[in-house]
Amino acid sequence: MSLNKLRSFFGRSLPVVALGLAATMQVAAAETPSAGGELIFGVTTEPVCFNPHRSTQQNAYILIRNYIDSLVGKVEGGKFVPWLATEWSISPDGKEYIFKLRDDVTFHDGSKFDAEAVKFNIDFVKNAENTNSSGDLLRAVESVEAVSPTEVRIRLTKPDSALLESIASIRLGIISPKSLQAGNGLCAGGRELAGTGPFIFDNYTRGQSVTFVKNENYNWGPDYAKHEGPAYLDKVTVSFLPEYAVRAGALSSGQVDVIEGVQPTDIGLFKDQPGFQFLTGPSGAQTSFTLNINYTIPPATDVRVRRALRDGADIDALVKSVYLGAYPRAFSNIGRDGFFYNKALEGAWGNNVAEANRILDEAGWTGRDAEGFRTKDGERLSIEVGYPQPYVRDNRDVLIQGLQAELRKNLGFDLKLRFISGGEWAQALQAGSWTIYPNTYLPADAAQMLQGNIGELGFIRAVADKGDKELFRLINEALASTDPDEKKKLVDEAQRYAVDQAIIVPLFSANYQLAAKDKVRGLSFETQLDSPSNFYDVWLAKD
Repeated sequence: MSLNKLRSFFGRSLPVVALGLAATMQVAAAETPSAGGELIFGVTTEPVCFNPHRSTQQNAYILIRNYIDSLVGKVEGGKFVPWLATEWSISPDGKEYIFKLRDDVTFHDGSKFDAEAVKFNIDFVKNAENTNSSGDLLRAVESVEAVSPTEVRIRLTKPDSALLESIASIRLGIISPKSLQAGNGLCAGGRELAGTGPFIFDNYTRGQSVTFVKNENYNWGPDYAKHEGPAYLDKVTVSFLPEYAVRAGALSSGQVDVIEGVQPTDIGLFKDQPGFQFLTGPSGAQTSFTLNINYTIPPATDVRVRRALRDGADIDALVKSVYLGAYPRAFSNIGRDGFFYNKALEGAWGNNVAEANRILDEAGWTGRDAEGFRTKDGERLSIEVGYPQPYVRDNRDVLIQGLQAELRKNLGFDLKLRFISGGEWAQALQAGSWTIYPNTYLPADAAQMLQGNIGELGFIRAVADKGDKELFRLINEALASTDPDEKKKLVDEAQRYAVDQAIIVPLFSANYQLAAKDKVRGLSFETQLDSPSNFYDVWLAKD
């Protein structure tokens, strides 16, 4: 592979040429942005942790991005652009990256951002004792060297086609070394959690709200930002409003300015309505909402049981019933707007009740108990979905309950749904004892999605020795591939294999939806996250 082709694949030639943001919305060309004011944002989910290195909650990232920057940014089309790093180069063998850094950046605690700070962050995250799974993004990194105050060299043990995606990820966002050395995990946030972002973490009241205030010194936004200098807003208050009707009512009555997680039945309140705006984000960077099946625990060790679960219900009808057309049904765990989405999977599986019953009979699940569930050797055909309560949003529990009802009616399959705590989920993940996990995996490179979702470094990690070696092979080869055509083939095959073996059951293609007052300008979606951007470019039009 030529060096030019490699650089094209990684979205970079040297020197760097800035690229514009393709996804920005709601900025009228004739208007001049005005500074000042407070914006109130109503959200569905309260973060369990505000530290990006430790958080595994996607809804937390839409808040964290306001005070945490990354070395590089990502724009539509998969290109990477400058942020805290002004440019970078990749060695011909793909095993060495050199990043040139800005020299005018300070953390919120007043300390200097430089190469030593970057090295400290990467080394810190690589230590599994300091983070949850963020270190997995750096698994190919062998060493980090601060060559000078403005130059960092990263050496890899092998080529990693996802490294720039990892560097752009908020999970590797840059935090002040002084903060990281505090040793308290930083999950509670506050000013102790010092990033370099356009807003400073000001205050957090559990169960109610979190506030961010303008960083007056900010002048280092990503190349896709629409302006320079500090943010326009003086303050952002995020209110935790888990009830759909309460969020919609708060926006309708003017108590908040923006909400996410709009109930499908509430879309008509804001879409094309005077005084409001309704925005739909992309579905490419994040995975679909998927049931991940732990195929190392009976009865899911039998592929026939997994395939019956996959095909024993009309998922398309269920998704339409719950979301009223707001979200499309999914056929892969990779988002349908992404380049690596395997379109050939559409219509290739699902809703085959007769075949699902046949293979369950073949597998020996021919008995019935008093409640009508299938049995074998006196045991009921039952698998539990353990859903961490802090992660429940967007009526996903209702969708699973619909699937639960259909599988019982169509097959006599007992799909249990149990809400668990975040702590219980963490313990089950560590032990590999979970059975089905409902999940929208964190945005990343396509091969990285597969690795973190269903690969040996994903939810199966604790029992990886029992894992599917063919799936692992496809994912690992895709991660190591520096040829985009070869990587696409491998990722396509990994998706096909995972669905064929019913290791995953994709349900719907997720995307974020925002409703807002029409006076709110500059709302957009961040490509790397597929989620609402931070509020750096957002401003309030005068009444």
